[in-house]
Amino acid sequence: MPTITIPKEIKKSEDLVAVPRRTYEEFLAWQRKIKSARTYTPTAAGKKALARARKNLVQGKFMTIEELRHGLGIKD
Repeated sequence: MPTITIPKEIKKSEDLVAVPRRTYEEFLAWQRKIKSARTYTPTAAGKKALARARKNLVQGKFMTIEELRHGLGIKD
């Protein structure tokens, strides 16, 4: 029977989760992959366009997908 030692640094209010080693290793691999992923950094023009889009959305100046499809002549 395996013996588990819980470190004294863990407080009673903290959660302790026991998972199989393989699951833990898969989680670590996923975490490394996520941290290494590039993030989008908008340019000045991109920030300006996003601000304009948000302003138009608030003002109700937008087109639904159905309206766009109809305008482009796309049928289901």
